[in-house]
Amino acid sequence: MTSRRLVFALALSGLGMASCDPAAGLDNKQNEQPKPVTEQPGTGWEVVWQDEFDGPAGALPSKENWVPDVGGDGWGNGQYEHNTARAENASLDGEGHLAITARKERYGGNDYTSARLTTKNRYSKAYGRIEARIKLPTGRGIWPAFWLLGADVDSVGWPACGEIDIMEHKGQIPSVVSSAVHGPGYSGGGNIGRQHAVSGPPLAEDFHLYAVEWEPELLRFIVDDTVFFEVTPKNLPAGRKWVYDHPHFIILNIAVGGSFVGPPDAKTVFPQTMKVDYVRVYERVAQ
Repeated sequence: MTSRRLVFALALSGLGMASCDPAAGLDNKQNEQPKPVTEQPGTGWEVVWQDEFDGPAGALPSKENWVPDVGGDGWGNGQYEHNTARAENASLDGEGHLAITARKERYGGNDYTSARLTTKNRYSKAYGRIEARIKLPTGRGIWPAFWLLGADVDSVGWPACGEIDIMEHKGQIPSVVSSAVHGPGYSGGGNIGRQHAVSGPPLAEDFHLYAVEWEPELLRFIVDDTVFFEVTPKNLPAGRKWVYDHPHFIILNIAVGGSFVGPPDAKTVFPQTMKVDYVRVYERVAQ
């Protein structure tokens, strides 16, 4: 995902190149009393920030954690939606999930609405493991994303602030996600990224874990228990700067249309909802 143009070490004991799914056994967490202790992705991690999206159906996401980006100017990508602060576009579902919903409706000069939630000025982080368990929407022109943007975006601009796309999805390609980094001299269509095909049913049929493990001079991208992409300064074009050395904030959104995914068509069904079971941030335990 790109911004408004202002806008991993898995060498843990016994893990090799894969980490455990910390969402195991949480599908029905709304029925669990008391609230369970957060599961860890593996030995050597501890949770330092999280949102489990517990609360009544229709409630807005926590104002302590999330700020809605509102507007419909295309967000630098030619997107069609007007992102709102309404519960109709982002609210809790009463079953332990955040529901971000894209709708076909005339609003604010746009033909679609959706939501874009960020932790800007609420929470930002450099290094650690940042993950979310998500059930994706589907359909041509539907563009869900889970990503990070440099907290200094307002002072240095994009892409100098850095952007880390943990997960992007083209709704017309049901089993493929992508991850990428954007920085000065390697942004937009010239980003450094990779696609990953997930085996099994389409991604819209179940929850999957999307994560990045971030160390100095290393970004490791993970889907479920598979590390499929790593980026280091050696991957950058010659002479380009590594800008992933400072805090970034978290963004969750569904775009409709845009340069990455193309427009919806007559077969695209609305509304489309991305359900987020949780977002968690971990740090390595000091040895």
